[in-house]
Amino acid sequence: MTKRKQIGEKAMELLQQRGVTIEHIAELVYFLQKDYHPNLAMEECRYNVERVLSKREVQNALVTGIQLDMLAEKGLLEEPLQTIIKNDEGLYGIDEVVALSIVNVYGSIGFTNFGYVDKVKPGILKMLNDKSSGYVHTFLDDIIGAIAAAASSRLAHRAAHAE
Repeated sequence: MTKRKQIGEKAMELLQQRGVTIEHIAELVYFLQKDYHPNLAMEECRYNVERVLSKREVQNALVTGIQLDMLAEKGLLEEPLQTIIKNDEGLYGIDEVVALSIVNVYGSIGFTNFGYVDKVKPGILKMLNDKSSGYVHTFLDDIIGAIAAAASSRLAHRAAHAE
C-alpha cells in the first residue's frame, strides 16, 4: 500500500472513530451554500466534500489534529499543552492555523465560510464542541469546519465557471 493511500485510509478511519461522516460535512456545505444555489442537491455537496477529503494536505491535517485530540483525551501530552488542548483554550489558535491550511486549498472565499461556521457552529460542529461529552475535539471541530468551507468554495468556483 502506498503512503498516500495509507494516510487517506487512516484519515477516514479516524473520522469514523470520532463519529463524523461525509454526510455530516455535506450538511455543513449545504448550510453554507443553499442561499446562493437554489437548486443545490446534497449529492453535489457530498461530491465536493469527497474531493476535498482526497487532498493529501487535508488528510495530513485530519490525522495530525485527531491524533493530538486523542492524546489530550488520554492525558498523554506534556503541560502546559495538555491543559491547553484539553480545554480548547481560546487564545491557543494553532487548531485554527491547521484548519486554515485546508481552507487555502480552494481560495480565499473559504476564509469567510470558515469564520462563519466556526462562529455559528451548526450541525456536527455543535456536537464536536460539546465539552460535556468527555471527548476532546479541539482540532477536529476546526478541521471539519475547514473541510466544509473548502468544499463550499470548490462548489462556488465550479458554479461560477458553469455560468
